[in-house]
Amino acid sequence: MDVFRSECSECHSVRQGRNKKGPSLFGIVGRHAGALPDYHYSDALKRADWVWTRDKLRSYLSQPAKRANPGTRMKYDGLDDATQLDDLISFLATVH
Repeated sequence: MDVFRSECSECHSVRQGRNKKGPSLFGIVGRHAGALPDYHYSDALKRADWVWTRDKLRSYLSQPAKRANPGTRMKYDGLDDATQLDDLISFLATVH
């Protein structure tokens, strides 16, 4: 949870239905990208044809968002600490 607070909580919530600058990450693992009906995603993420698996989250979050999904509005430089990245993904997998 500490990694989430430091890396994500400014823009994302883990409460169901609580969007901030970014969409709620409640139930993110297993959800299709750009799929929350009450959030206005960038066209780039709406066109993304993937499901947020642990591996996809690892790939996406380990690099700048603009590289992971060109055209996204998300401003994130990526998390290069493997332990923190694993902790973050493990935390997100529990939020459902």
